[in-house]
Amino acid sequence: MLDIIIILACLIALANTNSSIARKFGLPSKYEMQLHYLLAYHVIFIFIFTWYILNFGGDSKGYWLIDTMEQVKIIDPTWDKYFGPSTTFIIWLTYVPSKILGLEYITGNMLFGFLGFIGIRYLFVMTASYFPANHSVLNFPLFPIIFYFPNLHFWTAGVGKDSLCFWGIAWFLYAVQAYKKRWWQGVFALFFVYMARPHMGQALIAGAAIAILLGSEIKREYKIGLGIIAFVGSIYLSASTLQFLHLEEFSIEAMGALADKTSGLLNSGKVGSGVNISSYSTPMRIFTYMFRPLFFDAHNIISFFSSFENLLYLYLSFFIYRNWTPEAIRDMPVFLKAGIIVFVPTMIAFANSLGNLGAIMRMKNMTMIYFVLFVFFLIAYNKKLRFQKLQEKIRYYKRREEIIAQKKQAAEQLPAR
Repeated sequence: MLDIIIILACLIALANTNSSIARKFGLPSKYEMQLHYLLAYHVIFIFIFTWYILNFGGDSKGYWLIDTMEQVKIIDPTWDKYFGPSTTFIIWLTYVPSKILGLEYITGNMLFGFLGFIGIRYLFVMTASYFPANHSVLNFPLFPIIFYFPNLHFWTAGVGKDSLCFWGIAWFLYAVQAYKKRWWQGVFALFFVYMARPHMGQALIAGAAIAILLGSEIKREYKIGLGIIAFVGSIYLSASTLQFLHLEEFSIEAMGALADKTSGLLNSGKVGSGVNISSYSTPMRIFTYMFRPLFFDAHNIISFFSSFENLLYLYLSFFIYRNWTPEAIRDMPVFLKAGIIVFVPTMIAFANSLGNLGAIMRMKNMTMIYFVLFVFFLIAYNKKLRFQKLQEKIRYYKRREEIIAQKKQAAEQLPAR
């Protein structure tokens, strides 16, 4: 009974906040309805995710049932003993609802899945508010279609680091977009991301700082202070990040050794979707991370549907060179600048360390949406510029015709000699 009460209360709250956030950003009613559709769509994926984990297994169930999580063994466990980075942090979050309140695993997926939806909602409203135009592929508008991609919902629909990190990153970037009044939200969001995946927290604070420093939104003297704060924060967080990654220093050699170790584990014979990235060149590793699995790689229904998304990613990537302009980068929203700056180094790091297509789909889901939005913005921005130039030409020729007509009229009114 408690499970039903909690789920219904969360659903009602999310539906109400869909309406309030749409009004806050001045979105038309059709986009408010899209938020409700996205919520219903996401709930469906929560059930799909639950069915998948119960039938095929995964860490998600272990996070909720705690005692079955083999990665964490604590003698005489209590709630406070689980507080720490990575896996233990997720267990710390689930301990009260699971062990004390006795909620079912499906309820846990609902709670984490709702966080995933909130992350999607943050990105949706910012895209609707700050993008200058839409763009269609095969007569299908990219917005809001890109927010219905199955992978975006599947990997944010259950208990685990993926939902938490996606939500935390989106929340952080939402705060960065209006950092003067939402900075405190950014602090909370960074806490959750860093505790779940310290290396992502490290990348997030660095990416956001660079995006703000490169932007024209704040005065130069404030940029210096922000740069110092970001530098000190990165130094402070780097120590615990190194400890988490079991590295002595950030260097090419150390990261390379970690990548070889990780790719070797993920490319074992027990993994059905393993790829031998050690034999790939760097461009091929990046291609594998960003655009695979494709149809010939599909080993289950999830990877089959991912193939459609990856094909669209590949198609959109060809638009970057054609639409890349300094003005587009300059006028890009701060949240998207920060998102793409975070995407690039994490993409390079994961491309050189993940040798399993299943792991790639999970890990890239945290940041791949920012690549899609980045390309989408470049296209939309240049589409807007072309429209403005066309309007200028129309105004020019109209004005020219008016002048010619005025001259002709004046000539006709001259008295005959």
